[in-house]
Amino acid sequence: MKIAEVIVDVPALGTDKEFDYLIPDKWLGVIEPGMRVAVPFGPRTIQGFVTQIKESSSFDKLRELKEPLDLTPVLNKELLELGNWLAEETLSFKISAYHAMLPAAMKSKYEKRIRRINMKDNPFLDQLFEGEIELSWKEAEHKGVLRALHEEIKMGNAEVIYLVKNRAEKKIVKYYFSTMSDKELKELLHTVRANAFTQIRLLKFLLNHQNERYTANDLIENCECSHSTIKNFVQKGILIESQNEVYRDPFSHKEFATTEPLPLTDQQRKAIAPILTTIEDEEYQTFLLYGVTGSGKTEIYLQSIQMVLEKGQEAIVLVPEISLTPQMVDRFKGRFGDDVAVLHSGLSVGEKYDEWRKVQRKEAKVVVGARSAIFAPFENLGIIIIDEEHESSYKQEELPRYHARDVAIYRAKQHQCPVILGSATPSLETFARAQKGVYQQLTLSKRMNDMALPFVSIVDMREEMRNGNRSMFSTELFEKLKDRLAKKEQTILFLNKRGHSSFLLCRDCGFVMQCPHCDISLTYHRHTSEMKCHYCGFNTQVPKTCPECLSKHIRYFGTGTQKVEEELNQVLPEARIIRMDIDTTSRKGAHEKLLDHFKSGQADILLGTQMIAKGLDFPNITLVGVLSADTMLNLPDFRSGEKTFQLLTQVSGRAGRHELSGEVVIQTYTPDHYSVELAGKQDYDQFYKKEMVLRKIGSYPPFYYLTLVTVSHEDLMKAVATTEKITKHIRSQVSHDAIILGPVASSIPRINDRYRYQCLIKYKHEPNLKPALKKVLEHYQQQFQKEGLTISIDVHPYTML
Repeated sequence: MKIAEVIVDVPALGTDKEFDYLIPDKWLGVIEPGMRVAVPFGPRTIQGFVTQIKESSSFDKLRELKEPLDLTPVLNKELLELGNWLAEETLSFKISAYHAMLPAAMKSKYEKRIRRINMKDNPFLDQLFEGEIELSWKEAEHKGVLRALHEEIKMGNAEVIYLVKNRAEKKIVKYYFSTMSDKELKELLHTVRANAFTQIRLLKFLLNHQNERYTANDLIENCECSHSTIKNFVQKGILIESQNEVYRDPFSHKEFATTEPLPLTDQQRKAIAPILTTIEDEEYQTFLLYGVTGSGKTEIYLQSIQMVLEKGQEAIVLVPEISLTPQMVDRFKGRFGDDVAVLHSGLSVGEKYDEWRKVQRKEAKVVVGARSAIFAPFENLGIIIIDEEHESSYKQEELPRYHARDVAIYRAKQHQCPVILGSATPSLETFARAQKGVYQQLTLSKRMNDMALPFVSIVDMREEMRNGNRSMFSTELFEKLKDRLAKKEQTILFLNKRGHSSFLLCRDCGFVMQCPHCDISLTYHRHTSEMKCHYCGFNTQVPKTCPECLSKHIRYFGTGTQKVEEELNQVLPEARIIRMDIDTTSRKGAHEKLLDHFKSGQADILLGTQMIAKGLDFPNITLVGVLSADTMLNLPDFRSGEKTFQLLTQVSGRAGRHELSGEVVIQTYTPDHYSVELAGKQDYDQFYKKEMVLRKIGSYPPFYYLTLVTVSHEDLMKAVATTEKITKHIRSQVSHDAIILGPVASSIPRINDRYRYQCLIKYKHEPNLKPALKKVLEHYQQQFQKEGLTISIDVHPYTML
């Protein structure tokens, strides 16, 4: 008797454990840990993940599992264990952790088919497939051959493919081939009419190219035949038509220029040496590659991966957002070609699924991608690299609330391989760990070619106002823009929009238009002439008069990229501008297209928000203008100074990266703030010292860990009372060294008609905290369902809003 332990696909506390199911005799030896199976659960049949197989169960009566949904495991042993650790660390459900590791296509409805890969003599497969390439799962099940197929799949002769309904249709290409022998084809040639030139050409071609597959276009081109000739040959049985799925290649339109390793500078050689040693010795170590912008961190990544691949191992490279990916993909594809799979949110569901399959089938050795690429199903990892490690997009904000850096370190320890965290502006937590020797710091203090860092000028916009300049551009920035246009050099204009939106305000009574469901002002969207809430999605038309006092003096405040573009067109009509924001990059591939236009010199000014701040490396950019440096400083977040410093330093680093020297103009209303001042000097060490003093005084990371508990309910008093009870319980379970703040209203007290209250725990070492938080979740489980109460617990939160 064999029993499968299964985690069922029901994300709830009561089901967050393994359930035992009997494996029917017909599936013995087929069911393995890591496979998805269909199991009876209550009155319905649902999907689940097998976590292990055992001989006995503590339960007397067990139900049988229905059938496997895979013939090979989709999660390997390491990923199953990682799922347990992830659920434990982030206080989430195991099923949520497993889903986080798989592409979206595997969570949708799908039809399964079995495809033959090996066409060599194989009596079993020959009889089963009857000359076809594919077979439906239902048919295989009906013929009772799934067990035998399991063995064929293990030997690499066949595979299971998922045809995802609605979400991702497979891409089909028709291929034609002949199974006739030389003798049969020659006999046919003698029977064909002498003037049937097309048929003769086609038969001769097949004689010379036996056992090869061709598309219709190939045959038409090589034999100068028509579609009807091919169809005729298929009907006569001379040609066999097979429908094959081909990988959707998101980069098929692109040629990647092959690159060779570059000679390293002395600093780079010194930095890469310890990394190569750990790769050679197969040891775990976390390195902080701390290098100024343009110091050649990417070349160190590439040469480290080269060594990993030579050893027959695999590599994961994480990049923050899609905007970074095109250039990164170019570099990695240029160096490693088809060994690279790309996983990021800019791909379609189908493309993502195909790239993931390349990894699972060991056809790719390097994965480049955003946060979730950390779960790539490699079995022999040799290195993990996290570029721009300070980026907040590495933290997932919904369950499981993991940080990719923590997962990377956990996986690297399992595989005994190095992790490289690269940044010009590391997060304070990472830099502090490097200072303590927990991570090994590798420093690149000079740019490649010994180019100087750009000269930074900080402009006080209050002075500009006093001097009567009401424009968005300071006199200095405007003069430099004109100068660059004259020299035919390029400029980046960066508008810091985070935490800063355009809102409607009545100049007579001061009324600001708020969302009726959330305690936040509505954002003005100029292109659709709408007022929108970015939290609950509410939208309404822009009023002509003030809803409060009926005054006509209602206008919007705040600067958007469109407004900047309009002003630029007025003051510099000759400038060619590319605007990159949510509106212009929402279409697939738009990012890449716009950046390619800019790279090829088809524009003078690249205007954009966060997405242009990092990773861009273009030789002709000699000026960077930051239009609003301080919008983030006013957010209720202890990291606002750090985020401002990082963003300004990163965007400044886009200038003067090659032969031409660069300049940066930072416009600000708070020129004396240390974040702005030190970003101007690109002095991270000074910033680190200053910020660490403030963090120590405020008992914030890296001196303390944080956990944020947020309670939300439609009834304000219910939310307050529940948060009070939770805070009381946690207080009784932790030591006196822990600091508990709250209950207090969240920064945005109401979202979507639900009131939000929170409690913040600051602690150093509290072994009882996690068990106490689990108890809280268990205790309120009934109320979650009955009363619509939600409790979210974020361990190590990245956003305090």
